Amino acid sequence: MVRGARTIALAAGILFLFVYPRFAGAFPVLLLTEIVIFALFALSFNLLFGYTGLLSFGHAAFFGLGGYAMALLVQHYQLSMIPALAVSMLVAGLGAAIIGFFCIRRDEIYFAMLTLGFGMMVFTLVHQWRSLTGGSDGITGFEVPLLDLVVKKFSLFSPWAFYYFALVVCLLFTLFLWRITHSPFGLILRSMRENAERVSFIGIDIKFYRWIAFTLAGLVAGVAGGLFAMYDRMASPTMVHWTMSAKPVLMAILGGTRVFLGPALGALIFYLLEHFITQYTQSWMIFLGAILVPIVIFFPQGVLGTLISWGRRLKGREDHGG
Repeated sequence: MVRGARTIALAAGILFLFVYPRFAGAFPVLLLTEIVIFALFALSFNLLFGYTGLLSFGHAAFFGLGGYAMALLVQHYQLSMIPALAVSMLVAGLGAAIIGFFCIRRDEIYFAMLTLGFGMMVFTLVHQWRSLTGGSDGITGFEVPLLDLVVKKFSLFSPWAFYYFALVVCLLFTLFLWRITHSPFGLILRSMRENAERVSFIGIDIKFYRWIAFTLAGLVAGVAGGLFAMYDRMASPTMVHWTMSAKPVLMAILGGTRVFLGPALGALIFYLLEHFITQYTQSWMIFLGAILVPIVIFFPQGVLGTLISWGRRLKGREDHGG
């Protein structure tokens, strides 16, 4: 019953994502595009936090690396969308591999502080290297590149065209993350999350698996960053700031870290609340916090995680009663 309901809800959600924008105005489509991109960003973070048990405060570094790489490639080399996005992904993945090599050598709070430190280093780099990154002004003045499918080229200038491209890319990489988490590799990650010491006793190299997870999470975050740079028409230091790293943390906890699509739902809730509150006040963060605190308290496993738990309990009572 619960599994069937989850399948129906997933199918309905995907159908909504494809159908609704065809009848919506420009602003709802732009908002939905941002939600889709940040849902992928939050899912990439949760590969570390929810599945590997590593809390990163510097995940925006890879989001920003992907965004800056995308902007530079489009501005200076006029690459089409797919090659530019692929290179941006690889740049972010390389950055994650280098930073992760040092970070995964420590656990818990020490790991979190290391990621924060490296994230601040990347922020300082993009903020000070004006000749390459534009400094505090960022990189602007570039056009959204064409989508070159060899047989035909498509313009992604309109909000609807870019939305559908971003949606397909995000769905493909969501499927990629799902395959990872539901593979033997993902099982090892979850085992390390529960008891890393016991996993090491059976001969598994914990540092190596954490490093691979860190690199993959950074790689997918780079995809989200590249898409966001094109969505925002700029790459700026705010993309790598530590406050940007806080967003996927909040989204994952809000939606549920132990449920695969929990962070995606968290991104949806976060942006809908932000959009609703900012219509009435500029001090939206105060009211957003006042709303999020009770949600976290009364939904201890995240919104989606708690709802699934309630569904399982209800099913258990029905089976017991039968």
